[in-house]
Amino acid sequence: MELQHKVILSLGSNEGNRLENIELCLELIHREIGTVIKVSQLYETPSWGFVSEAFYNCALLLHTTNSAQKVLELVLKVEKKLGRIRNENQGYQSRIIDIDVIAFDEEVLDFDHLQVPHPLMQERKFVLLPMQDLELDWVHPILKKTISELLQITPDSSICRVVQKLKCPLDKTILNQYNYIAIEGNIGAGKSTLTLKMAEDFNAKTVLERFADNPFLPKFYGDQNRYAFSLEMSFLADRYQQLSDDLSQFDLFKDFVIADYHIFKSLLFSKITLEEDEFRLYRTLFDIIYKEMPKPDLYIYLYQNTNRLLQNIKTRGRSYEQDITAEYLDKISKGYLEYIKTQTDLNVLIIDVSDRDFVNNQEDYLFILDKIQGKGGL
Repeated sequence: MELQHKVILSLGSNEGNRLENIELCLELIHREIGTVIKVSQLYETPSWGFVSEAFYNCALLLHTTNSAQKVLELVLKVEKKLGRIRNENQGYQSRIIDIDVIAFDEEVLDFDHLQVPHPLMQERKFVLLPMQDLELDWVHPILKKTISELLQITPDSSICRVVQKLKCPLDKTILNQYNYIAIEGNIGAGKSTLTLKMAEDFNAKTVLERFADNPFLPKFYGDQNRYAFSLEMSFLADRYQQLSDDLSQFDLFKDFVIADYHIFKSLLFSKITLEEDEFRLYRTLFDIIYKEMPKPDLYIYLYQNTNRLLQNIKTRGRSYEQDITAEYLDKISKGYLEYIKTQTDLNVLIIDVSDRDFVNNQEDYLFILDKIQGKGGL
């Protein structure tokens, strides 16, 4: 199951500096609504439904965790920022900017002010041609036709002229210098969520820790002294097998690998949970395994303060985590920071996300991407 919705928006402008309006709109959508993944070419098309100046039009693919109704609410705010005031009683008219929600995944939705797919999309070449540029595997959920098929049967005979290419806001973040990124952090820091979100946005293969399949984990939180060694050994074996398999299997359809853990966390957690004699035995086995493991090109550590970690743990509601103490989280944080200090050959990026919500606040997510981009030195 994907973390984010795929939304197709159609943009148009026929007042003022049309190109500037479109470009500014793209930036605002990317900053305030969701991640703009793809942008079509810019088209010039005759006004539709009334006599006026020609429009500039484009389409975009958006990734967002927002609901369809929330997307519409945010779209109207962007339009208002750009000077557009909608008046339903005036019919078709010239506008500085016009943003329509064309599709929301492949769902069929019917609300008072929002219908998706857009009920007239198949009758408008200025919607279909830009959508075709996005090269999506999207099928109209009612008509059961692809964009190419809709273009073949559309009654619209308007001439739509390509003006120029448009820049996609996401292209500012370049990650192709990395083959393997590891995202780490304390329990509840959001590492898995960030991994999934970035993988969807940048076409990466994910390696997600299989903690939910570990039968010792609930037992450990109930009786740490009894189950610590069994838990740490089982985690080490599983992490080794998973990383060895996934990192060795090249995926032609993905650009890089992003994991929500680095195998060194096994040593870090074991040092906290195991008795001294158990840890010595564990360390011997770990050192043998660690030499064989590929190192990430970028190691991202998400720092969260303890109070925020406890809030996140409570919110996500995993029953076996509810008794985790602040003291235990403090030990883990200290262990991570001590480990990072010693890693002179690891490309480390520490990001403080204590006051940020990169799932529900797009600007916080872009803050993280900016930090990663800055680390890449591009």
